Amino acid sequence: MNSKVEAYLTAKKENSPAELSNKFGEMEELYNKKLWHQLTLALMSLVKEPAMREGTELITLYNNLICELENKVNPLSLATIAGEVITQHVDPNEAVTFVERIIPKVSDHQEARVLANVLIAQVTLTRLEDQAKTKKILDETEKLLDEIDGVTPVHGKFYLLASELYCRSGAHSDYYRAALRYLGCIELQNLDSETQNKQAFYLGLAALLGEGIYNFGELLAHPILEALKGSSSEWLRDLLLAFNEGNINKFEAMKSQWSTQPDLLTKENQLREKIRLLCLMEMTFQRKAYDRQLTFVEIARETGLPMNQVEVMVMRALSLGLVRGTIDQVEGKVNITWVQPRVLDKKQLASMMDRLTDWCRDVSSMQSLLQEQASSILTL
Repeated sequence: MNSKVEAYLTAKKENSPAELSNKFGEMEELYNKKLWHQLTLALMSLVKEPAMREGTELITLYNNLICELENKVNPLSLATIAGEVITQHVDPNEAVTFVERIIPKVSDHQEARVLANVLIAQVTLTRLEDQAKTKKILDETEKLLDEIDGVTPVHGKFYLLASELYCRSGAHSDYYRAALRYLGCIELQNLDSETQNKQAFYLGLAALLGEGIYNFGELLAHPILEALKGSSSEWLRDLLLAFNEGNINKFEAMKSQWSTQPDLLTKENQLREKIRLLCLMEMTFQRKAYDRQLTFVEIARETGLPMNQVEVMVMRALSLGLVRGTIDQVEGKVNITWVQPRVLDKKQLASMMDRLTDWCRDVSSMQSLLQEQASSILTL
């Protein structure tokens, strides 16, 4: 047995408060019996104790005990413990160096390797405030993450940090995707109500402001938006519903609410362009497959655009891949053959169900007609 470890455990057992003393006594017994798995679990619990999170207690624990067990502790647990220890390093560069020293000991464990990288990136972003270096670390780490099967807690930590980076840099689209992935990796009830409200608010803003985001169904179907109900930001959920429906009148009616948010007010023109494109998509979606010829007059009326700007807007929708079709400038018509698939809400699903019912009815009618006229057709 290591005399340094034994001396540390004995001293902590004798000089700590009763509850903590008992924990060190149990660890001393586990250490003497070489029960490494049970000792690892005990350490994972110990580093979360409030008394151990004061001063440099965790650093002392690592230097006197854990460092002697690095090859015996589960690699993922070792990386997790390191994440707690670095919170007591005052110098962020020392924290980075500490994790870098551990990396060779966990390199054979993919999840632990990813977590170690995430810890370095976290210090780099939040304490060194180096966004470019953080982005580089996360890009390299994502390749390792893609090799891990399934969804693990490490995925959640990675996407949470990525979303924080994109939030700080104002990359709305990237934040939206990373934040949704983060929520897909965790149990929502594990977040307190304030955190849920904050996540819902930022996600809503990112969906509205993000370039290339024209599908709000996935967010609207997510229970995170329930956190906005009853809060001062409840209007944001209603605004998202208006965008999903391409409801320009509702968007204009809500201006007194959304204009209080500086980011939205600054991007007012872009928001109008986005909701008009969504309006065009919704107009097409609501039509039957054989009736998707829209006139410039209809589009101008629904989108609130002057007639001379309709063609430019339709060309924009075509260039973004939101719809496919052709423009007849002479006749003032647009023939749309395809609309970008979206996650549908209940109202849109009901509309699709009605059209499927009509289609089934038409097919049944055609079948009956063929049966009735079969004899005449066969004798020709």
